[in-house]
Amino acid sequence: MSAQTPASGAQAFEFSTEDDIVAVPLRRPWRWVSAILVLLLLSWFIVTVATNPNLDFAAVGEFLFDPRILSGVGLTILITVVSMVVSTLLAVVIAAMRLSSNPVLSSVSWFYVWAFRGTPQLVQIVLWGYLGLLFDKLRLGIPLTDIEFWSIDTNTLITPLVAGLLALTLNQAAYSSEIVRAGMMSVDEGQREAAFSLGMSPIYTFRRVLLPQAMRVIIPPMGNELISMLKNTSLLSVIAVMELYTQAQVISSSNLKQVELLIVVSAWYLFLTSVLSVPQYYLERRFGRGTTRNLPPTPFQRIKAALNSRKPGPEPAPATTVTTVIGE
Repeated sequence: MSAQTPASGAQAFEFSTEDDIVAVPLRRPWRWVSAILVLLLLSWFIVTVATNPNLDFAAVGEFLFDPRILSGVGLTILITVVSMVVSTLLAVVIAAMRLSSNPVLSSVSWFYVWAFRGTPQLVQIVLWGYLGLLFDKLRLGIPLTDIEFWSIDTNTLITPLVAGLLALTLNQAAYSSEIVRAGMMSVDEGQREAAFSLGMSPIYTFRRVLLPQAMRVIIPPMGNELISMLKNTSLLSVIAVMELYTQAQVISSSNLKQVELLIVVSAWYLFLTSVLSVPQYYLERRFGRGTTRNLPPTPFQRIKAALNSRKPGPEPAPATTVTTVIGE
């Protein structure tokens, strides 16, 4: 039997597709039902709020960029940044003490974390605000003697703003220290041993080997703590720190627009937390390099991919028929 051309009387056979399996996607009608239900509820809520005659939306727009509100926003950002920076530095020290083999250092750090995590933050703020009731003056001298080198009135030194910073910083340091300690413990001990075997110093090992790997674990919860710190600044209203929420309270007490001012405050908090989420996202991507083969796309990359997918692509090549020629 030899292969011949179709012109010489050969037979042509085409592969049949009658027995091919046709994959039919599984129908999920409840997905559409639940999506429609959620959209209806959301639409109902938006319409209810938008048509509520008791809400003065003009007042919301009027006070959204009021100079007093803007000054409160600035003070809120200042308190958040200072408290987080100082508490993070203090947290590193406390975490190092907890990991130390020295029983005194580890015991003192454990007691610090236990005390500040075990008492409400609002109570700590009030205690720092009322520190002048316990100590009328802060003195520096030789204990158990009348020798005094320096003294100052407590209320003069510990103003409401300073008291709020102390309360937020010391409380946050207790939580952040546990985050830092967990990050350091997540690094395999062999990494340290390998670095020491290569002659690296302890500081260089910590900075170039341990810390970059620990940051992958530290960054996500620390980002959440930063956002929590931003919102917890509103607790300083109990000691009359003129941050964002306190400014809104002062304004609403004079014009009786409590709900409208609360909407203004909520809008600013939502905006600030959204802004703070951006650097956290990119920090997580940076320190997550090497842990996964492909990093998730950034929002800009997703938008670019979505735009490119809508562009018309090249036309597919026409299907070909496989023909088998068998000669007589």
